[in-house]
Amino acid sequence: MKSSSHVIRCSASLMALALLAPPLPAARATARSARVTAPRPVGADNRIIPLPLAPIVPAAQRVCAHRTASGLGYTMLRPGTGAKPAGDATVLVNYIGYLAATGAVFDQAMQAPLPVGGVVPGFSEGLKLLARTDIVRLCIPAAMAYGAQAAGPIPANSDLIFQVELLDFKTAAEMADLAKQRAGETAAPTDPAPQPK
Repeated sequence: MKSSSHVIRCSASLMALALLAPPLPAARATARSARVTAPRPVGADNRIIPLPLAPIVPAAQRVCAHRTASGLGYTMLRPGTGAKPAGDATVLVNYIGYLAATGAVFDQAMQAPLPVGGVVPGFSEGLKLLARTDIVRLCIPAAMAYGAQAAGPIPANSDLIFQVELLDFKTAAEMADLAKQRAGETAAPTDPAPQPK
């Protein structure tokens, strides 16, 4: 008797679990009952990929939530902390640049060293907003970029979007110290070859 009540309790528990569990979709239910089959091999695709490879960034990633007084748009995607680079600093960044109108990517780089004061005004202003590890989307009006002049794949009067990650930066003084150290290393005197006597 004791064993039959135990079986009844176990059966009742299993039934309750079955009632509480969400139903499996039909596709999953049949897949579970069917035997597991090996995945089908992928066939070769011999179509030629058109060059240059030009990805398109979706429209939702071509807008910025905030504007500075100058008209630069920005959206902080991942905030960092700490100091921000000055106009004479050199930054190390990952970035992707694309056209606001079409989303066509025109440039991208990883671990690119850039002088803050040596890029278009909108990009320069955007870099000064960042702390290390920040990732920002910058919406740069044409007037703060290349204006009425075309630049390579960038048509004249194009608003630009950049996603920028600030990896690191050095102040002008730190860059000068590095330059002195490197010049000292290359200018170090070497021992002259011994002369025969």
